[in-house]
Amino acid sequence: MPRDEGPAPKALPLQPSARAARPAPRPERQAAFRFGLSAESRAAAYLIGKGFRILARRWKSPVGEIDIVAGRGSLLIFVEVKAREKLDDAAWSVTPRQQQRIAAAAEAWLAHHPEAKFTDIRFDAVLVAPGRLPQHIPAAFMAEG
Repeated sequence: MPRDEGPAPKALPLQPSARAARPAPRPERQAAFRFGLSAESRAAAYLIGKGFRILARRWKSPVGEIDIVAGRGSLLIFVEVKAREKLDDAAWSVTPRQQQRIAAAAEAWLAHHPEAKFTDIRFDAVLVAPGRLPQHIPAAFMAEG
């Protein structure tokens, strides 16, 4: 015979979040985010077509983010994807500060993946513009230090 456990416990009232909810991003920021994601997907497909294997996308660490980590043979590349309306504008948009953050994030990625056995490491860029093929810039910058 089943036991009667009495009435179901009352639901607790919802607690207000410790942080206030963030307002929804502005429509232009949402469009920019989607444009960037699309550019990263196009860049990844382009690199796959060049024989690279994508190891990570949008890899985040406390010191920075890497858009794409890819490998081919003994070569490991950390890729910054830049999407602009014109390829020329994209080419000038990787600032020295971004380069430092990407290099620091690359060090964090390598520390996080000690099993990765690559002998050559490079920092590349892929430039993406609407209606154009992506442009791959090998060794777009060098890590300092």
